[in-house]
Amino acid sequence: MTKVIKRTKLAATLMGVMAFAGTGVAAAQQVDVAKLQNEEQKILNAQEQSQQKIDSLFEQSQDLLIEYRSVVAEYENLKVYNDHVAGLVADQQATIDSLQRQIDGIEETKQGVVPLMYEMIDALAEFVELDLPIQKEKRLDRVARLEDLMGNSNVSTSEKFRQIVEAYQAELDYGSGLISYQGNLNIDGQEVAVDFFHMGRVAFLAQSLDLKNAWIYNNESNEWTALEDEYLNPLTTAIRMSRKQTAFDLVKLPVFAAESAE
Repeated sequence: MTKVIKRTKLAATLMGVMAFAGTGVAAAQQVDVAKLQNEEQKILNAQEQSQQKIDSLFEQSQDLLIEYRSVVAEYENLKVYNDHVAGLVADQQATIDSLQRQIDGIEETKQGVVPLMYEMIDALAEFVELDLPIQKEKRLDRVARLEDLMGNSNVSTSEKFRQIVEAYQAELDYGSGLISYQGNLNIDGQEVAVDFFHMGRVAFLAQSLDLKNAWIYNNESNEWTALEDEYLNPLTTAIRMSRKQTAFDLVKLPVFAAESAE
């Protein structure tokens, strides 16, 4: 009986030990699972952080790519523009060089033009002296102004030349058309108010304002010669035609014929 009780106690003791051991294993298993879950969570967190970093780096790379492409496009545009500007600069430089060559040649041109202008003025003065005395004082004054102009440093060479050419043009105008103007004529020491009239340079006549006397300039003697009364009315008509006071018509006026060569 005693042996049975001992065996029963021993069995109960062994079952208690085994139960206790089983509880320890279960607890150990629970600890391992929690630890694994914790480690797994850490891994997931690390993966998430890594993914965020990757996403951030990707976005940065995309931004850098866009910026790079923008810079490349801008560079290409700038290169085209710079090439365009370089072409313009080269063309402007060529123009500047051409202008500089022209400027350099101006002095040489002046050296030839200035003496020519003096010759033109001298020739003009001589021509006025030898020509019919049509508005002679006015024409000589023009020549004198040109002579003074040549000594004026404030007037450019081109302007001086222009005015000389203009004076020559005025001389050409005296040689065409019917022209009349009023003035005074010295006849036998007396000043007579007259209407001067000339048909170009073919004939130069004058008629007193009272229409009673008329004269013609003698090219050979360089003097005024009285006209016959038959020319008074035709000369009056010619003067009125020159002033557009009457219609143009044929009139009979005297002229001095050129001497024939012997």
